[in-house]
Amino acid sequence: MAKDTLPMPIRTLTNQYRGINAHLHSQWQASGGWDEFHTAYIVYLANALKAALRPLGYTASIEQSLQIRRQGFPISRPESDVTIYDPDLDRAAQPPSPQSSAVAQVIPVLELLQVAAPDLAQYKAVAIHGAEKGTPVAWVELLSPSNKPGGQDAAYYDKKRLSLLHTGIVFVELDYLHESPPTFEGLPNYRSGPMTAPATPYRIVVIDPRPAFESGKGYIYGVDVDSPLPTVVIPLSGADQVAIDLDSVYQRTFQDSLFGDSVDYAALPVNFTRYRPADQARIVARMVAVLEAHERGERLDSGVPLPTQPMSLADGLQRLPPLP
Repeated sequence: MAKDTLPMPIRTLTNQYRGINAHLHSQWQASGGWDEFHTAYIVYLANALKAALRPLGYTASIEQSLQIRRQGFPISRPESDVTIYDPDLDRAAQPPSPQSSAVAQVIPVLELLQVAAPDLAQYKAVAIHGAEKGTPVAWVELLSPSNKPGGQDAAYYDKKRLSLLHTGIVFVELDYLHESPPTFEGLPNYRSGPMTAPATPYRIVVIDPRPAFESGKGYIYGVDVDSPLPTVVIPLSGADQVAIDLDSVYQRTFQDSLFGDSVDYAALPVNFTRYRPADQARIVARMVAVLEAHERGERLDSGVPLPTQPMSLADGLQRLPPLP
């Protein structure tokens, strides 16, 4: 590859990353644009949930936010991305089925939230809805920068989450923002934590506070750069549960929203050094694959990312042309 000239931008509507596009998410965190992604992603998440929930008698709807409720029951307006309702009180009272821990790290709720027993009493009287409107069983949030530590809504978000958990509502948090700390004090910080800690840039956390908050469990799905997002199981009432392929939702959002027009694979992501070395190597390997395929005249808009070769960060940077 010639190294005497700067490369022209290389763009493709196909997401060339498996999973989250590191270039794009770095750009959004540095210069804005997250709201557009948040809105688009929620639309496709709603569509995926409608299809998965329909056989169970649940449905998903979007208002100011995305909600899931029982068909035929009134729509309420909590401030969430997804709310799941079940009007069958007998079924809602059934003990929950345990989640499989095969693909997730399992942490007790009290350890995950770093909450001490004396801090719990003030939340135990919180109620979301009366039985006549159905029983909320799950709540899903796609984090925005304002929800993360240091954001203007962080304190409110933390309080709302703890309140909801004390009502027995399953809480699902999608965190695709690697530059800010996790919202859970019990998880390692990707940016500033020890390199020996098993921190990942992206994570999905499913908290099931049933049958009692103090004995609840948190299921953590860590996601590296250039790794597909997982299929996550969301517990509902009793033995009911729904599995959502979050990677399929993300790729559909990326493709249909034409976000690829904003990604230049011939340049390093903004704030590249804010990724850990292993993820930097994955980013560079991804760039090498795209640049060399482009030089060979291969089609980049095939709908699937190009294969990459394992390489060290130093070797990968040597195979790139001079970068701006």
